[in-house]
Amino acid sequence: VGILNVDGARQTEKALKELQENGYDITFAESARADGGCVMRGNDVLQGTPDIMVTDSLTGNIMVKMLSSAATGGSFEATGYGYGPGIGEGYEQLVMIVSRASGAPVIAGAIRYAAQLVRNKVFEVAKAEFAAAKKAGLKEILDARKAAAKPAAAEEDVKEPPKEIVTAQIAGIEVMDLEDAVKALWKINIYAESGMGCTGPIIRVSDANLEKAHEELKKAGYIN
Repeated sequence: VGILNVDGARQTEKALKELQENGYDITFAESARADGGCVMRGNDVLQGTPDIMVTDSLTGNIMVKMLSSAATGGSFEATGYGYGPGIGEGYEQLVMIVSRASGAPVIAGAIRYAAQLVRNKVFEVAKAEFAAAKKAGLKEILDARKAAAKPAAAEEDVKEPPKEIVTAQIAGIEVMDLEDAVKALWKINIYAESGMGCTGPIIRVSDANLEKAHEELKKAGYIN
């Protein structure tokens, strides 16, 4: 495993090494650069240094787009397996992702990849890995990081509004402000979720609430 994040690589390294120390079975790659370490550099991407490269979602998206369309000038993704699957705790649906620029070879690759995942019982593997990570203290490690990132002053308790389908996106929010911006919308009873789009952090709201949410975020100074 290697780590290649735009931000937070060292925090990620520390958390994963705590898991390892607590008994989770993980082996770290060594960068091909002379100073080594499991935090990768751009050279390691092209050299294929790790089997698994851990990134934030935007970095990963950029890497896949560049590597899959490098031979075509960027307009057509000619190699690879797409952007899926999404694997999370309790997930039971296998969703493979392609983009509007994905060509037939990539779509075929994604279908073959899906077949391999099904044959090899991906959800059983994921369930076992989550159980092992929890046993090694995953929740406690994440909670400790969240607590350390919070300001000393008591935060206002904001209740999440009832969930609704969120298909509209608002971009232009700094990643460090993302969760605060979501809570600013919750305060006025607009259900919102944070996420990462192709160009950076986004907030997702329903189509019906898009205009009102945009106005509120602008008023609060989160967007221009």
